[in-house]
Amino acid sequence: MDANHTHHCCCSRRDNGPQSPLVSPSPGPLTRSLPSTHSLASALSPGASTPGSWNAHPWSPGSSNTSPPSTRSGSPELKVRFQTEKVDSAPRVDVTEVLPTVTKSVKSICFVGAGFVGGPTAAVIAYHNPDITVNVVDLNEARIAAWNSSQLPIHEDGLLKVVRTARDGTLDTMVKIPGLPRSLKLDARTPNLVFSTKVNEAIEVADVIFICVNTPTKTYGLGAGSMADISMVEGASKTVAQNAKKGAIIVEKSTVPCGTARVIQDIFKYYRPNDDFEILSNPEFLAEGTAVENLMHPDRILIGSARTLAGMKAAESLKNVYAAWVPQERIITVNTFSSELTKLVANTMLAQRISSMNAVSAMCEEIGLGSDVDDVSLALGQDSRIGPKFLQAGVGFGGSCFEKDILNLSYLAREMHLDVVADYWMGILKVNEYQRERYAHKVVKELNGSLRGKKISVLGFAFKDGTNDTRNSIAVHIIKSLAEEMPLEIAIFDPGCATNEIMEEIEKIGLTKAQLERVNICSNWRDSVKQASAVCILTQWKQFRGAQLGRSTKASTVKTPSQPATKTFVNGKLTEMAILELEAMVARELNMTGEDPLGRLKPAAAAPGFEIFGLAASMMEEMSQEPVNWFEAASLMQEPRWVFDGRNVVDPIELQSLGFKVRGIGK
Repeated sequence: MDANHTHHCCCSRRDNGPQSPLVSPSPGPLTRSLPSTHSLASALSPGASTPGSWNAHPWSPGSSNTSPPSTRSGSPELKVRFQTEKVDSAPRVDVTEVLPTVTKSVKSICFVGAGFVGGPTAAVIAYHNPDITVNVVDLNEARIAAWNSSQLPIHEDGLLKVVRTARDGTLDTMVKIPGLPRSLKLDARTPNLVFSTKVNEAIEVADVIFICVNTPTKTYGLGAGSMADISMVEGASKTVAQNAKKGAIIVEKSTVPCGTARVIQDIFKYYRPNDDFEILSNPEFLAEGTAVENLMHPDRILIGSARTLAGMKAAESLKNVYAAWVPQERIITVNTFSSELTKLVANTMLAQRISSMNAVSAMCEEIGLGSDVDDVSLALGQDSRIGPKFLQAGVGFGGSCFEKDILNLSYLAREMHLDVVADYWMGILKVNEYQRERYAHKVVKELNGSLRGKKISVLGFAFKDGTNDTRNSIAVHIIKSLAEEMPLEIAIFDPGCATNEIMEEIEKIGLTKAQLERVNICSNWRDSVKQASAVCILTQWKQFRGAQLGRSTKASTVKTPSQPATKTFVNGKLTEMAILELEAMVARELNMTGEDPLGRLKPAAAAPGFEIFGLAASMMEEMSQEPVNWFEAASLMQEPRWVFDGRNVVDPIELQSLGFKVRGIGK
């Protein structure tokens, strides 16, 4: 089946289910028994969750857009997860005791959606399970073409190597190990990771199906600005229900409101009333920029299921997939509702820590007497009850997850009449908004209350370093505030973002034509700082610390705890985790660099149409990775040479010695 047939295949139906909501009596609005952002909306809006509504989304025929929206050009936002639940009052049972031999053998997995969640997760699962075929399907042909090239649609450290290993297979390799008399042979592995637009075919053969589509915050109607829109989850579920083989395990993977698993279960009951399907919740806990590391060495894998025998068997089957590289003690099984709620609460509590330190930073700035929020953070992080992570103050948090999940959780609390709880969570966002407003105000104030005739350099636009994700970036809010002051120019440079990605976000913030004309996207830091009166550092890229400066003033890094031992051999073959350790040893002993010290990878071949883009990207990356030379920057800038360090990445004393005025966060 070719890619052009995808649209048709998504609306095909199996013989064992209703051909259309019209051929059998409509069951009417589906019942809901758990309070959730979606179920409450359904109860209040008759018809909102009827079968007819499942067509109104990008994963159904007749829609103008048949693909999940992108986080940027070529990279979709995959933020949906499937969580279906049969809550049972039966006592909890130890799955390992009940199900020693009866779990489903998984030979084929399908990921519906090839974005930030689906693509990397599928790649790592395929990487560690060479005997399982993993299909990743998406309706966006350009995105799939990118996944099949050497220019992936998502920028994550280490991802390309994982994809190439599983997608292309490897070569037979003889490895000479220092200190050993004989070489070690590593057999070639067969490709087991496939990216395609053949949605229905991949679903039909899958034993496990992950649904990874977008769940943005609603911008219209009931719950606008707070409630998650799960229409694409409904649409993808309909397609899966119509094509999945009997007994397939359905996994909700992206962030969804509590109770979404029941919505998915309702859809399956409608289209496949005679078949039983288990719906699992398996939320992702990935941080952009470190997604591969998070997948390779997860703190935990969370699996939610119905607390029935069938539900626990399904959970055990999924657990076995992850057990190929994740220690058993790090795989947690709970009920579905707990799993769905945990994801929302986890992001909310991480954001809470950031806002707490940002509140402290405001106090440090006003107290004076040399108070330094980094000192406070360092001291707090040494407390084993608190720990050091997410205690770094800054200009605020951005991205597509934290704010969305806080709004979702607060909306849920509000609908359950827990107003005090909802206000507590919303306070996190209020502090975040206050922090960025405070920052922008200080920039204007220190430049004598006016930006007229002055050029402002903005270093950093991505919401965090290590990624090209610009969604809900703090920078876009700061730029809007600065543009309202009508400066001569706002010159933006980010080493990880393309010009069109930045401009797309800026055009969404409602600047006037006169304000927008003052915004300029630069391809290097020199053009950004030249003739600028001030520099605003808004993303903590290491390049901004400087070529000749010694250190950042960030709290000292903390070593990650050692990982529990994992399997070395499976079926008589070295596991990929063991091969990674072997690679590290060989590279260290032979002083080798590069991602393939063992010579296992097949030659990379760009997909048709990507050769020129790849060359240009390589040249641009080389230019953009150059560290800022602050000595040179001082000669390029105009007085008063302000540096407003919104991420505390530079050493203020060293910059002051070069003639800069420096204002950090919480100093």
